[in-house]
Amino acid sequence: MKYNKIVEGTFIKRINRFIAHVWVEGIEEIVHVKNTGRCKELFIAGTKVILECSQNPARKTKYSVICIYKGDRLINIDSQIPNYVVLEALQTGSISEIAAIDTLKKEVTFGNSRFDVYFESLGNKGFIEVKGVTLEEGGMVMFPDAPTSRGTKHVYEMMKAVEEGYQGYIFFLIQMKGVISFSPNSMTDKAFAGALKLAAAKGVKLLAYDSFVEEDTIVIGDKVEIVL
Repeated sequence: MKYNKIVEGTFIKRINRFIAHVWVEGIEEIVHVKNTGRCKELFIAGTKVILECSQNPARKTKYSVICIYKGDRLINIDSQIPNYVVLEALQTGSISEIAAIDTLKKEVTFGNSRFDVYFESLGNKGFIEVKGVTLEEGGMVMFPDAPTSRGTKHVYEMMKAVEEGYQGYIFFLIQMKGVISFSPNSMTDKAFAGALKLAAAKGVKLLAYDSFVEEDTIVIGDKVEIVL
């Protein structure tokens, strides 16, 4: 996935989940934040950020934050991008665990949830729920970075889908490279971590892949160990 036009900036402060102030070419700009998570370990004053330039002249904010540098590590924080990256990887056969796909559909309803991907492969039907991961500590990555009752609901709905004969995947796209392992963030959301462990025991398949991230590009990387 490639962004059309980007610029560099320097982070000043975050006003709320959606808005931040950033220095861009010597001007203090009010910009959109493409991630509603806390990301407190990333949004630090003086940090270098990468912004996407809006193609819509009617939009109130001219820029959106899409990447942040954490030291030398570049982290993509665009919460809308993981679905596109995973879909692209499925279409190109880059995810070996889900191969020979005949049908792919986005945003398909099952029960009381809408899963990110529906697929058919080798006579099987299944769903994939994609979660973007940006929280990293010492090479370990975790999800979520804030409590997510919606995410927990998705996990339980995926268990129901598996009970009804579908294949079910919870896919964690780590929006950076060079990590050691992935774990659910039980300190932040015990309910989600518990649901994920139960789902694995009930036949839901868990996958985590990292990403090759450049300032204007993000593509699927390599499989990462999951530690529950």
